[in-house]
Amino acid sequence: MRVLFQSAVKRRSPVLLSILAVGLLCAGCGYQAVRYGETFGEANRIAVHGFRNDTFEAGVDGVVTDALSSEIMRRGALRLVAESGAADWILSGVVTEIETQSRSFSSVAFSLEYEVYLRLAVTIARQDGSALVLDSNVLRESERYLASADVEVTRTHREEAIRRLAALLATRIHDTFLESAAFPEAPRPATP
Repeated sequence: MRVLFQSAVKRRSPVLLSILAVGLLCAGCGYQAVRYGETFGEANRIAVHGFRNDTFEAGVDGVVTDALSSEIMRRGALRLVAESGAADWILSGVVTEIETQSRSFSSVAFSLEYEVYLRLAVTIARQDGSALVLDSNVLRESERYLASADVEVTRTHREEAIRRLAALLATRIHDTFLESAAFPEAPRPATP
C-alpha cells in the first residue's frame, strides 16, 4: 500500500490518489465488504410466490414479482428456487395500491406531469411457519413521469415509472430482509 501511495504521489495521478484516499478513509471508519454467506449459512434458498393484485391495474403483480426475482438473483445473497418445498424462506405479497395523480399543469390546465404511487404488503415465512411481516410504510413509494399529447407515450412513461418503483421496492424488501436475518433480536414492526 505504501509503495502505491508513493508511486501515486511521484506521478501526481489524481485518480489514483483519490482512490487511495477513499480506501484509507473507509478502512479507518470501519466499513467493510458485505459477506452474505455469514448471514444465512446454509439456509439461503428462497422461493418468490407470485404477488396477488388487489388493484385494478392489470399486470402490476407480475412486474413486482419479476423485480423481486431479479433483485434476489442480482445480489446473490440468496439462492432463488422455483418450488416452495425446496426453499428455506418463502416470500409472498400483495400489491395493495396503485394510484395516479396529476402533479403539474400548463397555463391551459393540461397535465404536464403525473405521479404514480405503489404500495405493497410483504410476508417472508420460514419453513417452520414463523413469519416476518415487513412494514407497509416502508413499502410505499411514488415516481413522477412526464405527460405527452400522445396517449401511447404517456402510457409508456407510466409503465416505465411503475417498473422503476417495483425495482426500488424490491431493493428495500431485500435490504430489510437481510437486516432482519442478520439482526433477529432487533424489534420489527408487525403491521401489514
